[in-house]
Amino acid sequence: MSVVSAREMLLKAHKEGYGIAQININNLEWIKAVLTTVEELKSPVILGVSEGAAKYMGGYRNVMAMVHELDKFYNVTVPVAVHLDHGTYEGSYKALEAGFTSIMFDGSHYPFAENLEKTKEIVAACHAKGVSVEAEVGAIGGEEDGVIGMGEIADPKECAALAATGVDMFAAGIGNIHGKYPANWKGLNFEVLEEVQRVTNGIPLVLHGGTGIPEHMVKKAISLGVSKINVNTELQLAFAAATRKYIEAGKDLEGKGFDPRKLLNPGYEAIKQVIREKILMFGSDNKSI
Repeated sequence: MSVVSAREMLLKAHKEGYGIAQININNLEWIKAVLTTVEELKSPVILGVSEGAAKYMGGYRNVMAMVHELDKFYNVTVPVAVHLDHGTYEGSYKALEAGFTSIMFDGSHYPFAENLEKTKEIVAACHAKGVSVEAEVGAIGGEEDGVIGMGEIADPKECAALAATGVDMFAAGIGNIHGKYPANWKGLNFEVLEEVQRVTNGIPLVLHGGTGIPEHMVKKAISLGVSKINVNTELQLAFAAATRKYIEAGKDLEGKGFDPRKLLNPGYEAIKQVIREKILMFGSDNKSI
């Protein structure tokens, strides 16, 4: 299947009560791991690309080329969206020009009026090309590409105004955090989540910082309107742990164990396992049929 907008897959997930994983990609192994796993499980997926990751992978156009070619090579039949994650104003236009099928414009650090105006502009530009849009209000906690947020709780009135711009999905801070969750984390604020869903007229909601949120909280969030859950840190930790184990066991010194295809394979398999677990938890397996 050709790479598509995230709009239809999220509307279907929202209607049927399951979540779709946004798996952030960082290199060839990540893209291969996601595409092969979702094809096995017949699950739609969103490939998240931060601006930092895009730069690391050689730019937005190279990211799209890699995804398109691997999608064809592995004969992927499920819907796949390529989504700019926490895009800047300038980055959103660059990703759109490069062929990304979904854009998150993160204007949460601007004064709200400016966030609103810039979101309206980007929605119009993206929708003219059939590209889905995500917006955010109320900064998500933790660090993302050097931007640190303290886990703000979004203002439902601001959420309603931003959702009215015509965005296809909406991220509101409800106490979630990027990266590892601290021991004193208070959990998700479901009262705010319910109110945000009410005032945004049932728009598919997005849960950032999916790593470390307990399964029961994730499933409750899905039941309250969350249709997209972002996962990144957990995959990076699994990849690092598996690679470390391989090297500490001296496997890289046995035969041609230093060959990158062998050296990186344990991490690749570890990523696939985490992706599989998340898809089954979110309930999106067999939803592309």
